[in-house]
Amino acid sequence: MKTVVIAVLGGLLTLAGIGLLVLPGPGFVLVAAGLAVLATRFSWAQKPLDYAKDKAEQGIQEVGKSPLRAVGAALAALVLVALGIAALAGVDLPFVNAFTAVVLILSGLFLVGTIVFARKQEAIEEAKAHRPDATPGTGGAYRASVPRDRD
Repeated sequence: MKTVVIAVLGGLLTLAGIGLLVLPGPGFVLVAAGLAVLATRFSWAQKPLDYAKDKAEQGIQEVGKSPLRAVGAALAALVLVALGIAALAGVDLPFVNAFTAVVLILSGLFLVGTIVFARKQEAIEEAKAHRPDATPGTGGAYRASVPRDRD
């Protein structure tokens, strides 16, 4: 029974992620999540999971480094949430029912969370890069100072 639940849940997450590859939303993140669930029971899911993780990390890094991409993703998230709310409020949208409306809202909120995470990660990386030589960093680590010739 547990294998069936994992297969269904992982399959649904993966299919939703594949759908979001062509729609606005965190497609590779959901594909990675679905494959991670599947990989807990099925060894064949590990190889595509590694690929999806790499693509998800690349996407998060791109959003983190580019304020323009972050704004574009935020606008896409706003549109997803607005469409979902409009559909639930009774606006007749083609191909959208109550379930689809909830998925749109959740996708938009997930995308906002991904944007916030990406921007925070970029801020952390930026702070690490600008730390002066030979000063304590977080976790007790020191940046290596580069010896300079004094001729």
